[in-house]
Amino acid sequence: MHLRDVTAIIISAVVTSAASAAERYVIDARHSRPVFAVSHLGFSTQYGRFNDVRGSIELDREAGTGSVDITIEAGSIDMGADDWDEHMRGPDFFHVAEFPTLIYRSDAIAFEAGVPVRIDGRLALLGQLRPVPITIERFHCGLEVSTKRQKCGADVSLTVKRSEFGMTKYLPFVPDEIRISMPVEAYPEP
Repeated sequence: MHLRDVTAIIISAVVTSAASAAERYVIDARHSRPVFAVSHLGFSTQYGRFNDVRGSIELDREAGTGSVDITIEAGSIDMGADDWDEHMRGPDFFHVAEFPTLIYRSDAIAFEAGVPVRIDGRLALLGQLRPVPITIERFHCGLEVSTKRQKCGADVSLTVKRSEFGMTKYLPFVPDEIRISMPVEAYPEP
């Protein structure tokens, strides 16, 4: 056996062992719905959510690496009233006819003691792509008693300036900064 063959075997073993430490998860859409809060002309805080979310998460807690890929159907916005939903889907806000999805993809995940605490990535919204960090406020993996399957979950939050994406309707009466909270649950990929 030549030295290059031994080297190839060692590299292959290292790559295989590193790959096996990464866990891939599929987002449980039923338990992963982003909720946003926005001041309504200074009178009250109104809440909306998106009901159609899909994506995947990959974590290697030992190596402190991972990735996140989330797609949100903009047309699934739910403000609690049909006419309000239609207004939000229109060109003044999410313009779903031209931009049907919001997409978030990570660039890096920061870990502390094997636990993810922050995601740096980019959000695509209304044809614009901007860096948006996500804070992971709680992270837990374990057995879900109702399904008897392993699952991981987290509470995450982010803040976006809607004007950076071209959504300027009613500024400054409706604030520019929008806080989004999202419970995320995901099952290991089969």
